[in-house]
Amino acid sequence: MASGWAREGAVQEQIESTIKDAVERARSEMQHTGESLTHCEWCDEKIPEARRKAIPGVRLCITCQAEQEEEKSAASSINRRGSKDSQLR
Repeated sequence: MASGWAREGAVQEQIESTIKDAVERARSEMQHTGESLTHCEWCDEKIPEARRKAIPGVRLCITCQAEQEEEKSAASSINRRGSKDSQLR
């Protein structure tokens, strides 16, 4: 049941849209193809063999990968609720 000015089913559509966007973003970030690098392309640190075998096409060491994911998560905050606070920012 929708409340206020929202039409019936609007909340479910919003949930489905958020999930769809998250799946598309995750798929676009899956660039692990080809041969893994032996050294990180950011910091030139050696990538352990176990990591290269576990993740085909790995290009970053664990530290740089964590940093990259942290940057992406900070930049990809999506607020679809349209709350009063989000409108003020």
